[in-house]
Amino acid sequence: MGLGSLFKRGKKKEKTEEIEDCHIDINVEDCDGCEKCTIACPNNVLIIIDDVSSVRDSQVCKSCRVCVAICPNDCITVN
Repeated sequence: MGLGSLFKRGKKKEKTEEIEDCHIDINVEDCDGCEKCTIACPNNVLIIIDDVSSVRDSQVCKSCRVCVAICPNDCITVN
């Protein structure tokens, strides 16, 4: 009897990844370009352009809201 027979075998469940439409708003008037959000973002969604934070690719955003938490000026909102 092999080790594999000890484990219950069943149908494999297919992994389905839902793409959540993420919307990121940045108030550029309050942004001072400190780069804290761009450094903290685990998905590399934000970028600094012309000394303000900008969205590089909102499709990659997982809505973790790390950027919202770390922003000292409270100028980022994620819906």
